Amino acid sequence: MKITSTSCICPVLVCLCFVQRCYGTAHHSSIKVTRNQTKHIEGETEVHHRPKRGWVWNQFFVLEEHMGPDPQYVGKLHSNSDKGDGSVKYILTGEGAGTIFIIDDTTGDIHSTKSLDREQKTHYVLHAQAIDRRTNKPLEPESEFIIKVQDINDNAPKFTDGPYIVTVPEMSDMGTSVLQVTATDADDPTYGNSARVVYSILQGQPYFSVDPKTGVIRTALHNMDREAREHYSVVIQAKDMAGQVGGLSGSTTVNITLTDVNDNPPRFPQKHYQLYVPESAQVGSAVGKIKANDADTGSNADMTYSIINGDGIGIFSISTDKETREGILSLKKPLNYEKKKSYTLTIEGANTHLDFRFSHLGPFKDATMLKIIVGDVDEPPLFSMPSYVMEVYENAKIGTVVGTVLAQDPDSANSLVRYFIDHSGEDDRVFNIDANSGTIRTTKVLDREETPWYNITVAASETDNPGLLSHVTVGIRVLDVNDNPPELAREYDIVVCENSKPGQVIHTISATDKDDFANGPRFNFFLDERLSINPNFTLKDNEAAAVPSPSGFVHAREMGACGPAMRKRSCPRLA
Repeated sequence: MKITSTSCICPVLVCLCFVQRCYGTAHHSSIKVTRNQTKHIEGETEVHHRPKRGWVWNQFFVLEEHMGPDPQYVGKLHSNSDKGDGSVKYILTGEGAGTIFIIDDTTGDIHSTKSLDREQKTHYVLHAQAIDRRTNKPLEPESEFIIKVQDINDNAPKFTDGPYIVTVPEMSDMGTSVLQVTATDADDPTYGNSARVVYSILQGQPYFSVDPKTGVIRTALHNMDREAREHYSVVIQAKDMAGQVGGLSGSTTVNITLTDVNDNPPRFPQKHYQLYVPESAQVGSAVGKIKANDADTGSNADMTYSIINGDGIGIFSISTDKETREGILSLKKPLNYEKKKSYTLTIEGANTHLDFRFSHLGPFKDATMLKIIVGDVDEPPLFSMPSYVMEVYENAKIGTVVGTVLAQDPDSANSLVRYFIDHSGEDDRVFNIDANSGTIRTTKVLDREETPWYNITVAASETDNPGLLSHVTVGIRVLDVNDNPPELAREYDIVVCENSKPGQVIHTISATDKDDFANGPRFNFFLDERLSINPNFTLKDNEAAAVPSPSGFVHAREMGACGPAMRKRSCPRLA
């Protein structure tokens, strides 16, 4: 080392550094500084002309994770005042001094006594001082220096967010981005390749790929079909040292699920179906179900059913059960085995949510043929009319025929029918019916003025199946005959003033009849000829009033109507 003779001489503490790289050998560097000169390891002599003394330091390095049996040598402190006679004492203070780092106070050698972890602490700040051992006076001012923990590749990359769960639509284009994974490495990213991570795929090929630099996972095949395979487990590896041999690695699992798109049309498992429906099925009731299968899921499998052809369009209807995706067949009109024994329907099932990207895979509908067999059921007798109205005259003899009801077995067997009257709602049994012919007769003499109308219920059953009944209502109107004489509306007591003039109306007389209108009014009023006539009074008929006439009893005589004319004494006496 060359030193210029013009520089002033001052004692300077010299640092000897120990530096070891991860894959290199240990180097001992000696720096000797005199007269405030610094000799850099890599450079040439550089002269500083400063009047003050001071420490001139290079940075120390200590290798992390040292596992040797002896303390690790770090470096050396040296003062130009040290003649080697032991008169100079070196003192070390600061972070880790005396515990992690120890110094030989005579030679200035610094050692690390513990294994250090750069990921926990990257450097330590310490202070050095040289004093006279005899006087304890400082030979150099205290100075600060740093010991940096040198990184080695002791940390594998880690995926902090794994494992991952992600979805991607089926039938996606090749290269579709699925997910970006990121691994972190705790080693020093500024030194070497210890923290330089490269991604690769360990499991999941040939379906997926990963970008080695970015960690972006992409689909690697065209038209991946969920219906063929839905779930994939992809293992991604991150390796440091840029993926070189000897690098540390970590891995994570990415669970990928293909989500559904509408790429499958509905399909009926069969092209022909047959359904049995009894003719007794009620209108509005569900008589059967049919279902088309769709390999898709969710809304992509939703469909509606319709009847597009067949001779049963007006007889049956179909609706869609949204929960089960079944077609529910219902009856719109009654069935009759004797009239029509079968129907044929063409039923269509069509998707409701179409994806036009996959229209080339369609059409997204399917049709099937359904044959409906109408089942013969033993039905109750059927009356010729839904209800009957019959008439009979009052006062008719017992046993008079009122009318006849007719019921037949609608089935092909055409069984014999028997009739009877349901008397459960009637106290008096006024009528009876012939069990074989259905003829209704009277059992009592009827009085229209007492009961003008009767309602009876007739039941019919088959002789082969008496428990199978049908009922019909029969209304019987009692017709009137002229069997009641007219009566004055009330008792009359007529008062006549003595100065009444001839021809003056003094009173009006009215009458009533219990028979109906045809056999009642109009009435004919006259004076009874069998009684003596009072010449002071007269009676005028046909809505006329009584005028002065001979006295006597007033009679009323009925006009028209069937039956003999009825007479009755009147009450008013004209005096």
